[in-house]
Amino acid sequence: MVILTLNCGSSSAKYQVYDWEARDILAVGIVEKVTLGGSFITHKVKGREEITFNQDCPTHTDAVDLIIKTLTDKEHGVINDMGMIGAVGHRVLHGGDKFTKSVIVDDAAMAAFNEVKDLGPLHNPANIMGIQAARKVLPAIPHCAIMDTAWHQTMPPESFLYAVPYEWYEKYGVRRYGFHGTSFLYTAKRAAVLLGKDPFTTNLIICHLGNGSSINAVKDGCSFDTSMGITPLEGLVMGTRSGDADMAMPFYVMRKTGMSAAEMENALNKKSGLLGVTGKYADRRDIQKAKLEGDKRALLAQNMEAHRVKKYIGAYQAVLGRVDALVLTAGVGEFAWFMREKILEGLEGIGIVFDPRKNEMSHTRNTETIISKGESRIPIYIIPTDEELVMTEDAYALMSGTYRIHTEFTYSFQSKDYVNKGRAAGLSEELARHPELKEIIALPR
Repeated sequence: MVILTLNCGSSSAKYQVYDWEARDILAVGIVEKVTLGGSFITHKVKGREEITFNQDCPTHTDAVDLIIKTLTDKEHGVINDMGMIGAVGHRVLHGGDKFTKSVIVDDAAMAAFNEVKDLGPLHNPANIMGIQAARKVLPAIPHCAIMDTAWHQTMPPESFLYAVPYEWYEKYGVRRYGFHGTSFLYTAKRAAVLLGKDPFTTNLIICHLGNGSSINAVKDGCSFDTSMGITPLEGLVMGTRSGDADMAMPFYVMRKTGMSAAEMENALNKKSGLLGVTGKYADRRDIQKAKLEGDKRALLAQNMEAHRVKKYIGAYQAVLGRVDALVLTAGVGEFAWFMREKILEGLEGIGIVFDPRKNEMSHTRNTETIISKGESRIPIYIIPTDEELVMTEDAYALMSGTYRIHTEFTYSFQSKDYVNKGRAAGLSEELARHPELKEIIALPR
């Protein structure tokens, strides 16, 4: 049986095909420039060269149809017919407070997604269009929704409520929801394995650092607090998002410039963060290069981003009391050693001591590493996230009737013997080139 996962953005559709019996990824890809003209698909099958070809996709239905045709193509495909697909898992950014776990998509679920789509105006409409398109193209197959916000529904009121008129929460759902839930679920479960602890006695601070970034305080294996809020705008300094700011600031700038509410929302989400500070760059690699060439605003952007992450780490240590591990994940957390260095410098006073050499060595998605010094009271793990695997396992369990909320459900990757076949093969190749990497591989205690 094959599980297909889809992650539809406003102008893209990412996919992964997973062979459930073999526990292996067959293919991954993305259709880009959906609805914009000039659409193309990039398709990679295990053991073959990546291919790219153009095909216009004026709608998400066309994009999903292109994905299906590519997957069943005699030359480039990986499945013989659609009957091999047992379920489709869809990423949904915002489920409001209506969902505490993944669900099978039916008309009631679609109605609920539409009810809360204003809470995620940059992502939810595209997620909904992707589900509608896939249900149209694959009507006989179960479709499952895996929501970024579901993981955070364990937060207590003191964490998720804002100090604003309470009726705003009652009438309009104004509260902290949090995001990156599938990433936090995966890394929290994996951290417990590495620590040799019961996940529900484990306290963690997890930093998901990418173009969009957030931090999660995990208490006894459940989300206790998180940096993103009612939307993904709040919290850390991100690629193009401002993160935390005085809520009166937008009104001040709007009065000064005549900007509309829509223009301000666009500026805070798409023209701020690292891009806003540097004036040029949102990618940390570009910022690092510019900094080394003497660009003072690139240095400022790095310092601002690291400063904000440090503040949250300290705050979350205070609310958790005991921290069993600090975890870094996602593109920046996994690869940008120079940003990790800035973030981790000076945390010795709270028991977090990193090893600069180990930190520079950790630059892989093929294994989990540990970069803390022996005297560090709190171990520092780099855990490559695997959101697609969470989506795949949720979809399979929903389809087979075995799924439960994560506190009552065990994932395959919670086993000490779990192996990601694709990553294991990649690690063997890496170790042949860089045998010193073996020094920092994190093994279960």
